[in-house]
Order: sequence, then structure tokens, then C-alpha cells
Amino acid sequence: MRYYIIAGEASGDLHGANLIKAIKAKDIHADVRCWGGDKMQQQGGTLVKHIRDLAFMGFFEVLKHLPTILGNISFCKKDILNYQPDVVVLIDYPGFNFRILKFLKENNFKICYYISPQLWAWKKGRVKQVKKYVDRMLVIFPFEKDFYQQYGVAVEFVGHPLLDELALAKMDTQAVATNVVALLPGSRKQEIAYLLPEYLKVVKHFPEKKFVVTGMSTIGTDFYLKIIGDCKVELQMDNTYGVLQNADAAIVTSGTATLEAALHRVPEVICYKGSWISYFIAHLVIDKSIGFICIVNLICGKKVVEELIQHQVNEQRLVAELKLLFTTKVQQQLSEDYTLLRTKLGGTGASERAANVVVALAG
Repeated sequence: MRYYIIAGEASGDLHGANLIKAIKAKDIHADVRCWGGDKMQQQGGTLVKHIRDLAFMGFFEVLKHLPTILGNISFCKKDILNYQPDVVVLIDYPGFNFRILKFLKENNFKICYYISPQLWAWKKGRVKQVKKYVDRMLVIFPFEKDFYQQYGVAVEFVGHPLLDELALAKMDTQAVATNVVALLPGSRKQEIAYLLPEYLKVVKHFPEKKFVVTGMSTIGTDFYLKIIGDCKVELQMDNTYGVLQNADAAIVTSGTATLEAALHRVPEVICYKGSWISYFIAHLVIDKSIGFICIVNLICGKKVVEELIQHQVNEQRLVAELKLLFTTKVQQQLSEDYTLLRTKLGGTGASERAANVVVALAG
């Protein structure tokens, strides 16, 4: 069977790679063509476009790169028509993937959407497109299944693939004091440029700690080093899990990394900052009843970790929140909440369950 998979960000590349591996275990003749990154390519996917050229963050940034995005969409449609896949798998990345849904349906391609965009937080109107065009929506958070079912969408909860990834990494959950603070600035250049300089301001306040910045080779070492300058931190590329396993605390940019830190049982503070115009527009459209931006808090249904947004991401506040993470009271509460989080996410096997659905659709 032929599988066409589209992921546009680092987390999508990771989950897409695990999905490809699971698909190939079930369909030995599987031919996979994909938009993604090194991980998907390593699992045997034929790479069409790399995520380093696809990830744009924020309304203003997307608008600025709109000609590139539109050009990619046009190219993608032609590539799919030429390839004629038995099923198309869309992984999150809504700004791109929602723009090809109608095209895919009109050309009679089967569509599986794996890892839902956060439609429950904003742009709920897009659920109508999901119901109309998507053959099967596969969600990774339990509350997402309830959300889609109320709109009559064909949906399945498969669990979170990060649990599989962590199981493969043989994660050590024994807490050992290391004096290491992890700085996770994000996976896109725009967010790194906004947030890493703020994170670095904290370093001088904790001379007894070792600060480690996690970097990604898709971004490039030079990009990080220009921001870091002479700040006394260590930069480790493509070793997020290794850094988290040895961290006593972390400052994390909102996204998948917040969940990764929590599953490693690392006390963390969550940050989000973008251009003011992007923040203003987001503030207008996001459903205020949701209450949180961090997925850890959303899953647990309460405030587990602190969220700092836009102007709150400043030196004084970051220092204060980081100090709290080293207190016994906060650490004990986080330990209880992180156990609750893992329970809510369910067990391992998400990639295999997702592959079952994808292969069945292809067949």
C-alpha cells in the first residue's frame, strides 16, 4: 500500500517516525512518501519537504511567509496526484493541512488525521471541515474524544505516542539531585528568538546551578550560539531526553516539550511569547473558558505548572518561579500531579493503535 504522511514540525516528525515504523510492521510492502524530518526519513519515508522549511509560528509570521506556504500547498497537491496514495495521513500542522482537506476529498483520497489541532481552544468552526472531509480522527488526549463526539466526528482515542518514545528511551524516573536546570526554548526559530534571550537572563541569579540549553540540528548550532553569546550555559543538540533525565528543574516553551518534561517528572515553568500582533490576535480568538495554554494543565483539568505568557516572561518573574521549583512543597505536589497526568494519558501502544487504523483505511 501507498501512504502519504504530512507533518510540519519537530513533534510531528517524531510521532510520524513512530507511525511509519508501526505501519511497516503491519504492511511489509508499505511505501511511504512524507513531509517531515530526519526521524521520518530514518524510518524509511521518502522525504518530499523537510520541516526546517515548513515551521512558521504566529499569525504575523504566517502572513509574512504566505507566498512560500501557498507555493508548498500547490506543490503538495500535485505531488499527491502523481503519487496516488491509498491513504493520506495528516499530523497536526493545521495551517497547512486544513488547506488541502477539500482537495483530498474531491479527489477521493482516504484521509486520516492523526494528532488533532487544538480546535477545542480556538477555531471550533473547523470541526465542520473535519466531519465533512476526514474519514477518521485519531486523538491523543482523552478529553479530545469527548469534544469530537459531540459534533458527530468519527474519532478514536489512541493514547499519546510520547509514552512509547519514553519507554524506548528506558527513562530513569529516580529523582537524583544534579544541580542542572534545563532550558527548552522551542522548536521554531521565531519562538527561540523571542524566548531564549529571556531564559538566559536567569542564569546569573543561580551561580550554583548548571544551565543546559537544548538545541535542534534542524535549527543549526550557529543560531543558538549567536543568541547565547558569552552566557555561561551548555548547549546540547538533539538530546532533549538526556538533558531532562538529569535536570532538577526546567524552563520550557509551550508545546510538546512541556509534556516531555512532565513525563520525566521534572519541575517546570511554562512560557509563551511571540510578536505583539500575534499575541493580540491569539488573545481575541482563543476560547477564554479553556483556562490554560499548557497541555499538562489541560489534561489534569487544573493548574499543575505555572504558565507565563507574553509580558509575564521577564527576568524577575522567571527567577521567582524557578526558586519555587526548588522548594520541597512544590516538588511534592508536582510529583502527585505528574502521577495523575500519566494515569490520564493511558498506557503505551499509541503508535501501533494508530497504525491499525491507517493500514485498515489503506486497505
